[in-house]
Amino acid sequence: MIALDAHGADGGLGVIAEGARLAGLPVRVYGPASAGELEGLDVADAPGFIGNDEEPVRAVRSKDDASIVRAARAVSAGEAEGLVSAGSTGAALAAAVLHVKRIRGVHRPAVAVLLPVPGRDILLLDAGANNEVRPEHLVQFAYMGSAFMEAVRGVERPKVGLLSNGEEAGKGTPDVKEAHERLAGADTNLNFVGNVEGSDLTGGELDVVVTDGFTGNIALKAIEGTSRTVVRAIREAVTSSPISSVGGLLIRGRVGRLRDEIDPNTVGGAILLGLRGVAVIAHGGSTPEGIANAVRLAQRAHDERMIERTQRALEAAGVLRSAPTGSFDHQ
Repeated sequence: MIALDAHGADGGLGVIAEGARLAGLPVRVYGPASAGELEGLDVADAPGFIGNDEEPVRAVRSKDDASIVRAARAVSAGEAEGLVSAGSTGAALAAAVLHVKRIRGVHRPAVAVLLPVPGRDILLLDAGANNEVRPEHLVQFAYMGSAFMEAVRGVERPKVGLLSNGEEAGKGTPDVKEAHERLAGADTNLNFVGNVEGSDLTGGELDVVVTDGFTGNIALKAIEGTSRTVVRAIREAVTSSPISSVGGLLIRGRVGRLRDEIDPNTVGGAILLGLRGVAVIAHGGSTPEGIANAVRLAQRAHDERMIERTQRALEAAGVLRSAPTGSFDHQ
């Protein structure tokens, strides 16, 4: 069963409810039990809500009845196999760290998102959890991203690149240079291909791109904005005259498939890596299908034992922070 936060979606409770119905999987919605939109669903009463304008950690600690807090606690208690929220990213991250908790030895969780790039899955992390990172954080991100792509997307030996301002090993900030050195000397289980540039994010040759959360979030928003602009430009071009409209009818199917490929709703959401449980952050502007896909992503991550496989990869590489093998932290 997936714990679904009822609050936070731009479209309100109705979008969440319809997404829960479309998912085709066991879902428990954490939200106001009295809400008519949630009628007929499995609802755990959690009327509280944490908004984007609140300080996330303080709000999570003080609002026991908040839907995201209740959902995170359900995962921690083993009552749910994962959580999904389209609400505040900060609140979801805080609730996940405080209640689901990190794998012992993981410095920081990372927001990992599949980029809306046609033809190939490319995982970008971190996409917003950590504005500033150290080399050891980037190294862990590389292993966590690789484990996700193997476990959840079925990619054999994912190609991992480190985002920098040049492909040469000597390019980048001091932290990027040090991370490159560590990754280049890593065990052969990690398929590290070296530094990559911004243009490689959409080049179709990589499976995982590692960076800090500040850079990653900007890159993600730039790609999403470009994707929307391209689709809009194509639509305007094929409707600009009677002749082009005829041509537009001929390519309508291909354009529709392209639109679906680059639509964030198709992916479902970003996944928090480095935790003891599965947590997916859906886009605030998600459609019901986007919410349903986020639920499916969370369920697949659980079914494919992503958490266990991530921990094993980190342990085998020796990159956990002074952690006894096979254990999780409790703080």
